[in-house]
Amino acid sequence: MVHFVLYQRDYCHLCDQALAVLAEARVPDFDSVWVDDSEELEDRYGTRVPVLCDRRNGRELDWPFDAAAVRRWIGLA
Repeated sequence: MVHFVLYQRDYCHLCDQALAVLAEARVPDFDSVWVDDSEELEDRYGTRVPVLCDRRNGRELDWPFDAAAVRRWIGLA
């Protein structure tokens, strides 16, 4: 099971930056979910995207974040 999900929007330059940060941080597999496709997610995340979420415990990491912060957050540091 994939533990991490990146909530993002279509045509979001910050989301593109977040994807690059996740690659730099060498995050294990993660799912991408577009909040534009869901009224519920739109209500929850609105303009907060990108947001990285750990499905195991519901913790969320809001943008802005860098590779070091992501590694600490997921326990790789």
